Amino acid sequence: MQAGSLGHVLIVDDEAVLAGVVASYLDRAGFETTISGDGLEALELARRLDPTVIILDLGLPGMDGIEVCRQVRTFSDCYLVMLTARTDEVDVLIGLSVGADDYVTKPFSARELVARVQAMLRRPRSGGATTAAAPVRRFGALSVDPAAREATVAGQLVELTPTEFDLLTVLSELPRLALSRRQLIETIWGDVGVGDEHMVDVHIANLRRKLGDDPATQRYVVTVRGVGYRMGAG
Repeated sequence: MQAGSLGHVLIVDDEAVLAGVVASYLDRAGFETTISGDGLEALELARRLDPTVIILDLGLPGMDGIEVCRQVRTFSDCYLVMLTARTDEVDVLIGLSVGADDYVTKPFSARELVARVQAMLRRPRSGGATTAAAPVRRFGALSVDPAAREATVAGQLVELTPTEFDLLTVLSELPRLALSRRQLIETIWGDVGVGDEHMVDVHIANLRRKLGDDPATQRYVVTVRGVGYRMGAG
């Protein structure tokens, strides 16, 4: 990554004009960009370039965007935003379930997409002043380490996406407080146009599955009916 760059963004879309417009907005905002129009090529670029963010269209030649996302998650925890022209909610749910952090539906504003990327990168990551001083939080067999951005259950590391860990961090910071879906969106995604509260439910379901948390007993992430979610005692 070049000195002074805010991060490297890999833009994967076979609509060359659209990809070029997105790249030009990101370039002007201070990002380094690479464009790919093919799923297989994008996967190789993701391995080689280790981008900060991937903007990934679902409909791609070579390899479908869903499969690209699934494979990227085997070696990278970069932020990943899906672009989709599909109106079928199932496609969005599948994308989020295999590791996407966010999605934008076509047609979209390139300026809004850049704002979404900037908001993602403002989330506290390891090494920040707040997270570096935060102690490890324990809930039964679950340990959450904000500084290392690691979660373990019974001593075993749990592989979480950035958004899944961000949700766990926010909930575990104030374990007695029930947070609404809207509060979680505003804390994690910011005020950049994310309006789908159901997306929180999908990420929570993925988080519970990875923690081995039974939805019926809910040891770690507890649903507060009519409100949202809070941490459990474990």
